[in-house]
Amino acid sequence: MDKVFPDAGQAVADIPDGASVAVGGFGLSGIPDGLIRALHTAGATDLEVVSNNCGTDDRGLGILLADGRISRVTGSYVGENKEFARQYLAGELEVELVPQGTLAERLRAGGTGIPAFYTPAGVGTQVATGGLPWRYRPDGTVEVASPPKETRTFQGRPYVLEEAITTDYALVRAWRGDRHGNLVFRKSAANFNPLAAMAGQVTIAEVEELVEPGALDPNEIHVPGIFVQRVIALNPEQAADKTIEKRTVRP
Repeated sequence: MDKVFPDAGQAVADIPDGASVAVGGFGLSGIPDGLIRALHTAGATDLEVVSNNCGTDDRGLGILLADGRISRVTGSYVGENKEFARQYLAGELEVELVPQGTLAERLRAGGTGIPAFYTPAGVGTQVATGGLPWRYRPDGTVEVASPPKETRTFQGRPYVLEEAITTDYALVRAWRGDRHGNLVFRKSAANFNPLAAMAGQVTIAEVEELVEPGALDPNEIHVPGIFVQRVIALNPEQAADKTIEKRTVRP
């Protein structure tokens, strides 16, 4: 089945207001920038986003956040996005902070049909006992707090139960992909893109290099096409447009 769409705009056109969207990328590495910009242009709002972080003030998910298009974020790292912090503290944005490894496993579990799992991460903290502020009121008091989670002891060690994550859509960026949706990721982009791709009910992938079916070595494929419904090919300029969240160089 040829899953290639003509452009990013057509690939995201049916994402409605209020949709939940898993977004790949690690910081600004490997973010599906073209798809995010197309979603911004399409105008969807009240989005519930699951992503390792929320971009920067002017890049990645930050452009959706700046326009008030995101109502809830499930993520691990606030990053360098001052607008993210402002909206959260002002009560404009609901935020569920999750330990990074736990977030990765919740996405993977969602993609593989596992409803929940036990992990030691967060035991003895508000991650397990509840009370983390998810949403503030404008006056600074807590409007919505995280609920307590079930805990259980295995071989003398306590663990907390975490539920899997699935989303309506997923946006990811791959190094190479074929027309059937088989994807290969490279370096830092392999951290969250494969997991987000698995968790989405409808997964849309932008690929830096589109190849014909059979061109990819089956042993190198990170996400098989069964998880991917739509593919768009980036042009050379888009594929080369990569940024670093914080650049540190020697004097």
